[in-house]
Amino acid sequence: MARNDLSDLLMFLAVARERSFTAAAKRLGLSQSTLSHAVQRLETSLRVRLLTRTTRSVSPTAAGEKLLGTAGPRLAEVQAEMAALAAMSDKPAGTVRITTNDYAAKSLLLPKLAPLLRAYPEIAVEIVSDYGLTDMVAERYDAGVRLGEQLTRGMIAVPIGPPMRLLAVAARSYFARRGAPRHPQDLMDHGCITMRLPSGINAWEFEKAGRAVKVRVVGQLVVNGLDEVLVAARHGIGIAYMPEDQAAPYLASGELELALEDWSRPFAGFYLYFTSRKHASPAFSLVVDALRYRRPRRR
Repeated sequence: MARNDLSDLLMFLAVARERSFTAAAKRLGLSQSTLSHAVQRLETSLRVRLLTRTTRSVSPTAAGEKLLGTAGPRLAEVQAEMAALAAMSDKPAGTVRITTNDYAAKSLLLPKLAPLLRAYPEIAVEIVSDYGLTDMVAERYDAGVRLGEQLTRGMIAVPIGPPMRLLAVAARSYFARRGAPRHPQDLMDHGCITMRLPSGINAWEFEKAGRAVKVRVVGQLVVNGLDEVLVAARHGIGIAYMPEDQAAPYLASGELELALEDWSRPFAGFYLYFTSRKHASPAFSLVVDALRYRRPRRR
């Protein structure tokens, strides 16, 4: 159906329901002449008379009654659905899909989103964890989480966590057997617990006094998640490279010990990134605000 036919149909339905051009014109805010021409165009297009007009009344013909009974309810359903969708644009509801990795999901997303989800039961969040640099747009995610150094140009980026450090740690028993490295290059003579990412085995990066060193470590164990790295380190399998806050409880208890601390410098932490704020749903805006990192106020 052409756009003009749909417009004419809506005007015919108004006249047929009101049984009056005058009443229909008043309800639609149009002139009687506009409605009359619309009905005539629709009758010409369908090649059938739809209304019987007299000087005192307007009534649908048999064909008009049939059109009113079939098209009327269907268009009413469409209009009701469109009204509901319009209402949703102002209501915090719907699903927000986020691609991230398991560490960011557990340490940042889940703790921050828990209060939001309790407060807004009609908001749903889908979190998909992997260590690949997922194409957020191609995979139809609403947002992604990456470290500051991995952000794609042209994206809006909102910090969701503080600066972070990666530390070289191992069990006390490991350092008792093998000794502790004093320089990043010493790691080449140690057993290191490595992670395999979609791009390959990750290199360990260190910096001291403006000098950056990247080491391609090796070891007996390769895993693909930070939880496994932590468990392996606690069992004395080798030296691990992990976020400071993940290692902190075990460093405090003495179960793990730190090496190369003077080579471990802070870097930009995690960001939530997405394509545009334009037409952002209330649900998405609330998720962004809940995840946003706010620096602690100084006392």
